[in-house]
Amino acid sequence: MKLSTLIKATILVALFGFLSACGGRTNIESDLGIKGAPDWVNEGTQAVSDKKGRVIQGVGMSVVLGDFSLQKSTADARARAEIARVLSSYVESTMSDFTASSGGQLDASIEREIKSKTTLALSGARILGHWKDKKSGDVYAFAELDMKEVDATLQAATAMSDGFQKYYSQKAASGFDRFVEEKQ
Repeated sequence: MKLSTLIKATILVALFGFLSACGGRTNIESDLGIKGAPDWVNEGTQAVSDKKGRVIQGVGMSVVLGDFSLQKSTADARARAEIARVLSSYVESTMSDFTASSGGQLDASIEREIKSKTTLALSGARILGHWKDKKSGDVYAFAELDMKEVDATLQAATAMSDGFQKYYSQKAASGFDRFVEEKQ
């Protein structure tokens, strides 16, 4: 009997340990570990809110393509695509928050307007630098979009409801800060 109880207790402890390991938060290292690379290459795409302002930074990479100009423009396009991905997620979050706070639904025409204006705001994303890995020949591009440009574009949209424009002008900064915290 004692051996049976000991086996059951061992199995129970092992099962509990296994389930605890599965339920833990996964820590992912954000440093790509590319030696000699600038910090921005290793940190990757991110939304940043600090005393300097609110920006989305995108990092794109291209492998050797045989044509340096094509390789560089591919890395640039990918950096901008990373900004678009983050901006899209932020805008979706903002629209959800507005819908929840207003107790209703966001009109489809307003939603289309917001999405088209944020696409327009992406044209403000600037490529600020490049880095080439001497070992692999990969080229990295660093792009940045200042959220002031997004804010101005969205607030200037005439087809949006007054309610959304008011909500966005009051909540944009705090909403972005919360969005940054959730992504970390």
